[in-house]
Amino acid sequence: MRTKSLKKNKINVVTLGCSKNVYDSEVLMGQLKASGKEVVHEDEGNIVVINTCGFINNAKEESVNTILEYVQKKEEGAVDKVFVTGCLSERYKPDLEKEIPDVDQYFGTSDLPVLLKALGADYKHELVGERLTTTPKNYAYLKIAEGCDRPCSFCAIPLMRGKHRSTPIEDLVKEAGKLAEKGVKELILIAQDLTYYGLDLYKKRNLAELLRELVKVDGIEWIRLHYAFPTGFPMDVLEVMKEEPKVCNYLDIPLQHIADPILKSMRRGTTKDKTTKLLRDFRKAVPDMAIRTTLIVGYPGETEEDFQVLKSWVAEMRFERLGCFTYSHEENTHAYTLEDNVPEAVKQQRAAEIMEVQSQVSWELNQEKIGKTFRCIIDRKEGNYFVGRTEFDSPDVDNEVLIDAAVHYLRVGEFAMIRITDASDFDLYGEPVAED
Repeated sequence: MRTKSLKKNKINVVTLGCSKNVYDSEVLMGQLKASGKEVVHEDEGNIVVINTCGFINNAKEESVNTILEYVQKKEEGAVDKVFVTGCLSERYKPDLEKEIPDVDQYFGTSDLPVLLKALGADYKHELVGERLTTTPKNYAYLKIAEGCDRPCSFCAIPLMRGKHRSTPIEDLVKEAGKLAEKGVKELILIAQDLTYYGLDLYKKRNLAELLRELVKVDGIEWIRLHYAFPTGFPMDVLEVMKEEPKVCNYLDIPLQHIADPILKSMRRGTTKDKTTKLLRDFRKAVPDMAIRTTLIVGYPGETEEDFQVLKSWVAEMRFERLGCFTYSHEENTHAYTLEDNVPEAVKQQRAAEIMEVQSQVSWELNQEKIGKTFRCIIDRKEGNYFVGRTEFDSPDVDNEVLIDAAVHYLRVGEFAMIRITDASDFDLYGEPVAED
């Protein structure tokens, strides 16, 4: 007699890694709900789906540890089934099946219909834009393309996500409309490379046209751009940014390095001079744009001279936002053929030095904001503060605006005009003022 069927199955989706994974989990959950399944995100459930990340060593380690944790729970009888999907599973499926055989099944990044079948659900093609969002209600990620055609030497993403595939404009507008109906006010556009958008479908870079269509969606008030690529950047995007108040004056453009020998080895297709000119053109076109970048230190062959070039350039360019990672030596990438010859301690020291420079830059830029008033979205209440963001800040990675909840009341998920009264390296403090 099968007693399992008497127990109500609840599917718990656990998400690791980047915003692209968050989006994929939300699509999976939307499909499951449409098939009548009870589904939760990172809560209690007797069936667990782990959406893994396989990008760099730390992420892989976290994914493996999470899988082992749920396999242990399965052995103890706390959960009945464990399924694994996402980038780690795409990249290392045979190894994982051998090393952790107690997982019920492994799936790759494009196996959604098969994963749904294993969970007793049908893949519904008509569910364009139907997702169970896991972010605060006021913002959501909008993935405009999948995969990447770039040949960057250090990156394993094309191995896990395949070639670049753009989503048609009409599908994205429809999805944005459905998000707006749910109360989403801010769209964060994501892809491995936003600037490549449309080349496959429309035979031209079409990000500007997509933005012009998205700003027409009622209810959407901010549109934010993440993960642009410096080579072949479509400058008409800046015109839209300048003309359309809904498009935030914000761009996330991971530059990775600036010393020419490293850029060449990384196969980035640009130089220090070209990149510097591009950023100056950005600032000329949209003077108050906040530019966010990410850098990699400790890449194979990075000399002290290369590092000093990078460090002084970071001080010179005064990025509004910057993150720094240490190089991770990834199998099957072009850089894996090079010797990983920068010691780990040196990598860590270099990352700390870059962030020290950035911390000072950020502090100085934040001091300039004191006394000014910004339109902020209020994301949440945490402890004694309401936590908001300006249009120059993305959730989780950038500055936050803290408003004393003992003195002021604000509505979470709504916009408010906030006058900045104080500032630290990475936080602003403010108080609400009446709108004009």
